[in-house]
Amino acid sequence: MLAFEDAQILDITGPLQLLGAANRGRKTPAYDVVLAAREAGPFRTSEGLSLVAQAGYRRDGRTLLRDVDTLMVSGGEGVDRAIRDKELLALLREGAARARRTVSVCSGALLLAAAGLLKGRRAATHWSRVEQLAREHPDTMLEPDAIFVRDGKVWTSAGVTAGMDLALALIREDLGDDVALQIARQHVMFVMRPGGQSQFSAHLAPEAYPRGKLAGLLRWLPEHVSEDLDVAKLAARANMSERSFARIFVRETGATPARYIERARIDAARRLLTGSALPVGTIAGRSGFGSEERMRRAFQRLLKTSPGAFRARFQMEGEQR
Repeated sequence: MLAFEDAQILDITGPLQLLGAANRGRKTPAYDVVLAAREAGPFRTSEGLSLVAQAGYRRDGRTLLRDVDTLMVSGGEGVDRAIRDKELLALLREGAARARRTVSVCSGALLLAAAGLLKGRRAATHWSRVEQLAREHPDTMLEPDAIFVRDGKVWTSAGVTAGMDLALALIREDLGDDVALQIARQHVMFVMRPGGQSQFSAHLAPEAYPRGKLAGLLRWLPEHVSEDLDVAKLAARANMSERSFARIFVRETGATPARYIERARIDAARRLLTGSALPVGTIAGRSGFGSEERMRRAFQRLLKTSPGAFRARFQMEGEQR
């Protein structure tokens, strides 16, 4: 596992926890895990805690790659600096040529792309980095909602805990279903998580636009999703012409008004599904979908699950917690 300053701690420890768990009770370990940073010794993660790298790739990179089977790289806030580390990118290219498989966790996909390893490949990354990866590496075929993606010998995952899903898939491939199931049970995980990362991401963040022209409207909108929110009414509330409103809305939110409102209604429905016992049809009305069928189609399209399945899963998890 290659890491760097301000890496996300769970991008590193999550997958390594599962790989280490696969070694328990075995006379011969299934995995010999090595954590490497630019220099051996402590390095800071984005959470303020430090991890200790067993090896440093600046001096010992070629030695690290001598018997590499699975080359992994983490993501995190420091990835934008790590992209400029030519030694790290060179190590990734050489390691990928030698390794049986190459794996990125979360925004670590940006490092694989910068090293030229995702060109023409399908890939996943954290939902907040999808736009950046698409813009900087248009030759990568992104699957924005995937928990993880395997394209040949290259594996990429969505954000943070999705790296654990990917690690479990690696174990399943290496050691079989029984071992993967045992580890999943031990860690209270799905062997194969249903749905996509849209179920877990916060689509809407009005607080991200505090100085924009639409800040007030974006704060108002989540509490009024049950109303008729056509462009004409929204533009009037923002004191803009419809044409100017549509242009500024896309610029400030990255989405069309229709797409943004649909996601606002999805978020409202999710809160009601997990926080109340209201019938699904009632929730469809209160969240602005108008009909249960319309809400079901939106859930299937954006979250890859149904409202009923979403409620069953997340209400159960909340009660267990």
